Amino acid sequence: MKKAVVTGGTHGMGLAIVRELLARGAEVVLTGRNERNIEEARTLLKGEAAHVVRSDAASMADIAALGDVVAERLGSVDYLFINHGIAQFAELAEVTEEAWDRHFAVNTKGAFFTVQRLAPLINDGGAVVFTTVANDVVFPGLSAYSASKEAMRAFAHVLAVELLPRKIRVNSVAPGYIKTPTMGVADLTEEERREFERQGDESTPLRRNGTVEEVAIAALFLAENATFTTNVELAVDGGFAQGLGH
Repeated sequence: MKKAVVTGGTHGMGLAIVRELLARGAEVVLTGRNERNIEEARTLLKGEAAHVVRSDAASMADIAALGDVVAERLGSVDYLFINHGIAQFAELAEVTEEAWDRHFAVNTKGAFFTVQRLAPLINDGGAVVFTTVANDVVFPGLSAYSASKEAMRAFAHVLAVELLPRKIRVNSVAPGYIKTPTMGVADLTEEERREFERQGDESTPLRRNGTVEEVAIAALFLAENATFTTNVELAVDGGFAQGLGH
């Protein structure tokens, strides 16, 4: 039985990764911060080989505690999926220092130190998979989010080198427009969510939004099947970042 950790695994793409892992017979520790999402995940996954843990990726204490839980429940880890993240719309004049710091605390600092804490538990020959964002794509109003994800992309390359001696592969999956209840952005109204989805349909070369299941399958490919692949980023964006058809 493979053992995996999925941060941000209580909803959206993370939950899809968890469900795909469980379908393949894995045992999973998944994290979340939102109490409603945590309880819904616990209900949905009841009876499965899944351990739902409340953990704030911006909290060093929570990251340390997560390591203890993983060591206790799983012992060791084959796959680590760094999927958590926050995104809030704000134009240049509206971005606050608090919002900027929160994006980096969760998306960048939280990602790095989660890998640092769990790396000793990852089996040699295992895998780390980051969830980034479609490369070279400009999302107006998401400057803090984009910057925090670019920073994560940068240190993912470094970690791929540092973990080579243990043959731990480090790769990333880069989603484009993916259809989720929130469209991956916090505090959207229903009208704004529909508009965001419409933009995805129009601007994606395949003329539709992707599904969370498609992201999950790509992430599992990098973790499980791509055994001779490291330090790559797999776009799951319908050709968006490549500008196909434009």
